[in-house]
Amino acid sequence: MAEDNNIVLDSKEQPSLGKIEIAPEVIEIILGIAAREVKGVYQMRGTLASSINALFGRENRGKGVKLSVSDGKIKAEVYVYLNYGVSVPQVALKMQDRIKEQLLFMTDLSLVEVNIHVVGVIPEKLATTVDPNNLFADDDDENGDNK
Repeated sequence: MAEDNNIVLDSKEQPSLGKIEIAPEVIEIILGIAAREVKGVYQMRGTLASSINALFGRENRGKGVKLSVSDGKIKAEVYVYLNYGVSVPQVALKMQDRIKEQLLFMTDLSLVEVNIHVVGVIPEKLATTVDPNNLFADDDDENGDNK
């Protein structure tokens, strides 16, 4: 038995074969993967459940995406962390385009809205300046000779 919230694809070519239904979670996964592929995206925002799943080695590829369907129109809310130093509007626009294109390509479905919510900016990790072979050297004395 199919769930009531599944999205039914229109079969334009051969409607006599039956119907095709896609669970919203599948679409969230498609959108989440498409969003993460955009340069400048650090990661998607997760929930407590997705964090617990990650501890057990199960990645939630749909995390950070919330889908809503109303009157046959699909709307996506995407929650994302970006890398520090990127142009937020440019990355967000690229995400919107990439998400819409990928969903159309994979399912022949169109999104009426893709709202990008930037929930954080993550700075680059600082390169380590500690020499593991000389842990107690002063920064001023490269040879480790403290005179």
